[in-house]
Amino acid sequence: MRAKISDYFSLVKFSHTIFAMPFALLSYTCAIMLTDCAFDWVVLIKMILCMVFARNVAMGFNRYIDRDVDAKNPRTASREIPAGVISPKVALRLIVINGILFFLTASSINMLTACLSPVALGVLIFYSYCKRFTAFSHLVLGLSLGIAPVGAWIAVTGSFALVPCILSLVVIFWCAGFDVIYALQDRDFDIKNGLHSIPASFSVRTSLLISIVMHMISVASIVWFAVEISGGVLLWLGVVLFACILASEHIIVTPKRQLNIPIAFGTFNAMASVELALLAMADILFF
Repeated sequence: MRAKISDYFSLVKFSHTIFAMPFALLSYTCAIMLTDCAFDWVVLIKMILCMVFARNVAMGFNRYIDRDVDAKNPRTASREIPAGVISPKVALRLIVINGILFFLTASSINMLTACLSPVALGVLIFYSYCKRFTAFSHLVLGLSLGIAPVGAWIAVTGSFALVPCILSLVVIFWCAGFDVIYALQDRDFDIKNGLHSIPASFSVRTSLLISIVMHMISVASIVWFAVEISGGVLLWLGVVLFACILASEHIIVTPKRQLNIPIAFGTFNAMASVELALLAMADILFF
């Protein structure tokens, strides 16, 4: 079976870039507007490329490492590697190429992005092993995506700051919260096969409560961000909508109603990140 381009995009779940990319662009916008740094198309393009390459490494490596586990799980057996659409060797080659491209692109931005690029890759790769020994792998996934706003800020300014770190907190707990919901789908399989997750370690009800707490921390962090940058009406509207969308996830997914998990995970979270980033950037740029 010969793999198509769409198969490679599916392997790395390219569509899921929409989760972290809006926050990276928001952080980039903040860095331009809140500091003396000038807008630079080249830096913006390099930052976006780094996001894409990093995403490909993270998801590709996760699929590569989990290929045997995925083959046993009826929900994931049709994924590209266990289904034989893409061979492990080809997947590993794709991971290595994207890792090299990430390092070269990050190194061409500034010294700090060059120094931190191996650390970022290390976190992305480490996540794939976490469910083998800790129930809190969801937070490591959040950290993997939470790197994006800090990385975008550093790409512009060459330094750390509080604002992108707050955005990272938003992303870490937002992603960890929705990943707990997503992991409910594999709860029985994970328990049977000795894999670790919050749903595998706690009851469904407790897992959803933990997810709610994580999302509350995420909302509190975005409120902190809005206060920190003295946000206007559009930003606060984005905050309210973000909170409402996250709350909606917990309305449509309950211990007795889990069929809506794909909608909560994909559609709702994509809406949350995009609307917040667009309204926040509009507020920062024009008001």
